[in-house]
Amino acid sequence: MDGTLLNSIAVVERVWGAWAERHGLEPEVFLKTVHGVRAVDTIRNLALPGVDAEKEADDLLQEEMEDVEGIIPIPGALDFLAALPEDRWAIVTSAPRDLAHRRMIAAGIPFPKVMVTGEDVSAGKPSPECYLLGAERLGVPADQCVVFEDAVAGILAGEAAGAEVVVITTTHASAHDTPHFSMDSYEALPVGKTAEGLLTLSRR
Repeated sequence: MDGTLLNSIAVVERVWGAWAERHGLEPEVFLKTVHGVRAVDTIRNLALPGVDAEKEADDLLQEEMEDVEGIIPIPGALDFLAALPEDRWAIVTSAPRDLAHRRMIAAGIPFPKVMVTGEDVSAGKPSPECYLLGAERLGVPADQCVVFEDAVAGILAGEAAGAEVVVITTTHASAHDTPHFSMDSYEALPVGKTAEGLLTLSRR
């Protein structure tokens, strides 16, 4: 969702940048590690002395819930979603559900029938658990799904799930060195359907 359907990079830099400074971290370096990963996992992996990862993640969630300034849709994302049958796409995000809903409303992203959030899985990205669950809820094998990702953790999760991966390069460059097809918007990605009912994506 973040970085693939909507651009929340301004909020992430404000909230997480301030958090990094409070904990003696260099924001420019630290911010490269937070994309696509659950907040609690990001903090826990730092192993900072005396830091309660769950409490810090809850505090950050409240800050992010209150800050939606500058959240916008990725170019072409709204038209792309409108072209998809509503039962054939899902949002799989590391964000908590309440934060995901808040940002989707801010960017005008429609709510899907199927949604998997960071709270629905025991292991966050790069574990494939989230994408496997999303595919299961859609009723489609993961190897017949296309995963749109912008972050390394998400790309690895999509690969491990056996899905085809497309990299969205709009918001940051951390995942650009990839063998997967990459694009900076959905404006040149028309949706079609085969005689058998399979969806097709073709590059203009």
